[in-house]
Amino acid sequence: MEKFYKHTDNGILLNIKVVPNSSKTMIMGVEPAGIVEEPFLKIKISSPANENKANEELIKFLSKELKIPKTSIELVKGAKNKEKRLLLKNFDIKNSNSKIFEM
Repeated sequence: MEKFYKHTDNGILLNIKVVPNSSKTMIMGVEPAGIVEEPFLKIKISSPANENKANEELIKFLSKELKIPKTSIELVKGAKNKEKRLLLKNFDIKNSNSKIFEM
């Protein structure tokens, strides 16, 4: 299975695609790579995509899901797009109990 994340020297880079204005915030699953894109984790976000609300909710949701501080999650790319790249600073998948990385 293709992975939506990469190990780096600084932590884990996640490829995320958000669906703002959803009825519920939840993980939809991993979408495979297309011709020009990498695989990504699709997440529905109940907040709208304006005034950074969806980004804030995404970070809050992942923080809770991964049991890490919000300050350990950095939005590296895609602040104004549905496709995003986030860095989980100094994060080790082996020490995580989250089911996200088993998708």
